[in-house]
Amino acid sequence: MTATTSVSAGAGSSSGPADITPDRLRAHVRQLAETIGERNVFRPQALNAAAAYIERIWREQGYPVVPQAYTVDGVHSVNLEVTRRGSRRARELILIGAHYDSVYGSPGANDNGSGVAALLELSRLFSAVTPVRSVRFVAFTNEEPPFFTTERQGSAVYARAARERGDNIRLMVSLETVGSYSDAPGSQTYPPLFRFFYPDRGNFIALVSNFSSRRALRKLARAFRAASDFPLEYASTFAAVPGVAWSDHRSFWKQGYDALMLTDTAFYRYPHYHSDADTPDKLNYEAFADMSNGLFRALRMLADEQ
Repeated sequence: MTATTSVSAGAGSSSGPADITPDRLRAHVRQLAETIGERNVFRPQALNAAAAYIERIWREQGYPVVPQAYTVDGVHSVNLEVTRRGSRRARELILIGAHYDSVYGSPGANDNGSGVAALLELSRLFSAVTPVRSVRFVAFTNEEPPFFTTERQGSAVYARAARERGDNIRLMVSLETVGSYSDAPGSQTYPPLFRFFYPDRGNFIALVSNFSSRRALRKLARAFRAASDFPLEYASTFAAVPGVAWSDHRSFWKQGYDALMLTDTAFYRYPHYHSDADTPDKLNYEAFADMSNGLFRALRMLADEQ
């Protein structure tokens, strides 16, 4: 288990930071997927370089960074955590997470450089506001195979420790593959039957959960739609549906927390998923920025809810 430190309420610029822009998101994605490139335990120097980049950005934003280090197959691995401490309900946590490793053979621009880019930009905006509840940001390691669904997955290590600490996580949101959008007809596919209920254009962001987290999912969906006109679809369904449990939120389900995934639907939309073609030029940064700004406003609404 690790100690927890945070940016205290009232910290940050009085004028507030600028909105999330396409250029800011692009810069993060390029650093991870182009400058650093493929990053996993098979390329430990790159994995550590990605962690160092995330830690540097968070320190520049004014956050004390809490590492949770462990060794897997002889490779130093680390989850990184920062917290924007709440003013009145500081023990109540909204946790936003994204994994920073990429699958073997892929530079991981969308999976999951996009998730990390959004994580870093959301933390930047929260550094200048004072939420009622605390908002925690966690960069997870070792989400991709061969560690996915194992006890060595970074989020599994983290979620177990959170439960042992007694962390009051009211909602966990996993940012997973969030940078691909298209208005082209037929650009969106689905598991069987879903196509009868959802649009065929991949221009929306999706919220996905199991049935146990459906109330939390609907609350975030309502907040997002109140905060943004960016297209949103959501579903609470069986965890066995392919893709529904395929990220770090699954680790929090196992520990009894409400958790969901925010995603562009990955392989149901993005043709470069888990391939060497998952490069920064494939992402739609204008739509990505619009979505991310809406998500910040929605999360702030939940963090400030009385």
